[in-house]
Amino acid sequence: MAPPARSHPLARSPHVERFNGWLEAAWRRGLSQKPSLDPDALWGKALRETTAEGEMGPRCEADMADFRLRLEVLSESLQSEARLNALGLTIAHGQLVRVIRQRLELGVLWRERPEVLETELAPPIIIVGQMRSGTTRVHRLLASDPALAATRFCDSWHPVPRRPDTRPAWSALTLAIARRLDPWLDTIHPFGTTRPDEELGWLACALDHCAYEAQWRIPAFTAFSEDRDPAPVYREFGRILRTDAHFHGNAERPRVLKVPQFAEDLPALLAEFPEARVIMTRRDEADMVRSAASLVANQMAIQSDEVDYAWIEQEAARKIDLREERMGAALANFTGPLARVEFTALDSDWEGEMARIYEVLGLDFTLAARAAMQAEQTKTSGASHRSHSLDYGAFAPK
Repeated sequence: MAPPARSHPLARSPHVERFNGWLEAAWRRGLSQKPSLDPDALWGKALRETTAEGEMGPRCEADMADFRLRLEVLSESLQSEARLNALGLTIAHGQLVRVIRQRLELGVLWRERPEVLETELAPPIIIVGQMRSGTTRVHRLLASDPALAATRFCDSWHPVPRRPDTRPAWSALTLAIARRLDPWLDTIHPFGTTRPDEELGWLACALDHCAYEAQWRIPAFTAFSEDRDPAPVYREFGRILRTDAHFHGNAERPRVLKVPQFAEDLPALLAEFPEARVIMTRRDEADMVRSAASLVANQMAIQSDEVDYAWIEQEAARKIDLREERMGAALANFTGPLARVEFTALDSDWEGEMARIYEVLGLDFTLAARAAMQAEQTKTSGASHRSHSLDYGAFAPK
């Protein structure tokens, strides 16, 4: 039985209340239609918004069936468990229509340009670790190295290439709205439209659960996904990576990949990229639980008026245990280069830690890499996200 809901005791912007009021009034007066989460309705709207007529492209029938089943289970979980407010319903509808549309457009692109998926990639560098364990910091430092490649924020969430490239502009608009609704956004994670960022959007595009469980209460979809083979998700991920590398012309440079979900799905990811190098980050578990719970609570409070912080914290602890178990099992059989880094070591001597990581991975820690990392370190040392650990009170109940 689900624990009793708590009327949102978590801080949120007054703009959320305004948006909820405007949306509810518009629906009552017939000025706009209440968004649907029915899979057929979502699919139909996505088809109307694009000239694409199919989703297959190079995808096999099993991958297509996996996506459609994920959509059905997520839709049901959203409607029966998430307790979305008007804004949350609108956001959920928009996100799901977007990923269906992207899937359709990618299928057309790959059918018309099959050579894109033949792009030869340099073995990537995969950063694995728990949420809030220092993965972003390691990722940003590595991504600053001109000898390596990274994924732009705008390309993560808009994986279909455009000519001219309008993706930075669309991402800038999205971030402007998000910051309006969430004044704590950049204390949680530092964003920039063309800044290197994690590939969370690519996993969301394949309907992996990680991007969705971080903002909605959907335990049925989470349980379904945790028990399901993630191979179709990472086959799609690999196709998107090859597409991104092809259009940016950086396939010969090792791509630095980072999403906390990798810790849960590492066997499937390594099967897709068997020659990858791996970096594993570690941090005190109590700190990770509090930080992860505050992140999820911050997102959930915007989209639901019934948020149970105790459940969020309990779920954060459960996810950490699950990912620790799965990550450990995967790495026990991993024979490639593996560098382990402690969160506290990065704070005490980030340059020494990065030099050690490069040595373990067999990379050349050049003067250019050091200078670029120093610039990145200087840029982020006083950034707003560094205050997140001091700001739990904004996200936890009073």
